[in-house]
Amino acid sequence: MKIKNLLVSQPKPTTEKSPYYDMAEKYGLKIDFRPFIKVEPVLAKEFRQQHVSILDHTAVIFTARTAIDHFFRLCEEMRISIPETMKYFCISEQVALYLQKYIVYRKRKIFHTTTGKLEDLVLLVQKHVGEIFLVPVSDVHKDDLLVRFDEKDVDYTKAVMYCTVSNDFKSGEAFDYDMLVFFSPSGVASLLKNFPHFEQGEIAIGCLGATTAKAVHDAGLRLDVEAPTAEAPSMVAAIELFIKENHKAAKKN
Repeated sequence: MKIKNLLVSQPKPTTEKSPYYDMAEKYGLKIDFRPFIKVEPVLAKEFRQQHVSILDHTAVIFTARTAIDHFFRLCEEMRISIPETMKYFCISEQVALYLQKYIVYRKRKIFHTTTGKLEDLVLLVQKHVGEIFLVPVSDVHKDDLLVRFDEKDVDYTKAVMYCTVSNDFKSGEAFDYDMLVFFSPSGVASLLKNFPHFEQGEIAIGCLGATTAKAVHDAGLRLDVEAPTAEAPSMVAAIELFIKENHKAAKKN
């Protein structure tokens, strides 16, 4: 199969320096960016029904920038003033630095892992005995981190602050691609919701991460490209490797 048209289920890059654009130019590809899922806020009225008091906690754990956005949005909606003593624990430095959008970074107690791994986040949290942690999550979330916290007797509260929903295709909207690229199990579920009679045929499917790969297999679909791997640490690298191999095969035939 020769890849010409790709659908990448992520928002369009905000910079022209994206490696997707470089790849498109190099191989003559047409790439459409369209998220299969979108995030919607949990409103203050809905949040109160969870009976979670934000100020009863001494620390907040963030595994994504989206969680940061919705945590501070809800605090503003509910007129909650977060004390300077609040501690912030983040999955990575990238997520931690995003806090600068809402707080004076140097004046707060902020901790993050250097690896971005859940295991290291758990170890970091365990070093702070006596803290009461709040964990903002989506209504659709993996329980890997929370299971680890339960095993280690971490004192935490899960708080659903935003929802992940299918970004539906409109009736008659064009859907003609040689490759589909997914980044979450929710994206795969959205594909099947939008196209319940989807037949893969020669359409290649690529994905990022083990949980997304499992979702592809569980849906009875063929997974052609997976990242990260030793040869392809990023999704772009994995797609490019796949395209190179397929173009070589096409030339031989």
